[in-house]
Amino acid sequence: MILIDYKDRRPLYEQIVEKLSDLMVRGILEQDSQLPSVRSLATELSMNPNTIQRAYAELERQGYIYSVKGRGSFVADNRQIRERKRQEIWDQLELLIRDAKGTGITMLEFQEQVIQSYGSEEGGNRNDKG
Repeated sequence: MILIDYKDRRPLYEQIVEKLSDLMVRGILEQDSQLPSVRSLATELSMNPNTIQRAYAELERQGYIYSVKGRGSFVADNRQIRERKRQEIWDQLELLIRDAKGTGITMLEFQEQVIQSYGSEEGGNRNDKG
């Protein structure tokens, strides 16, 4: 389920937050599905349960999961998660566009690069729709 990169300089709990939130945004971990217990995920990943607990606490703080006392942690409403992620992407794109304009990249160059990059992510399907 989760692969940890031990060469990554980020703390392990941040990597776990990133991986789990990505699985939620993509819908792989569905709304209201139960996450593994702290202890079982710690065992599976061969790490300290405190690391998993910290990751779960951060996911809950960010609204990705909710806890039910005595039952565990569950995936929050995916629609809200996806909408939040979409807004983050639009915000990042706005900053990227400003940077591109500031360095002299034309709108046509920008569009071509987006189409090429987006198309390569989906096996080239987007390039054909130009």
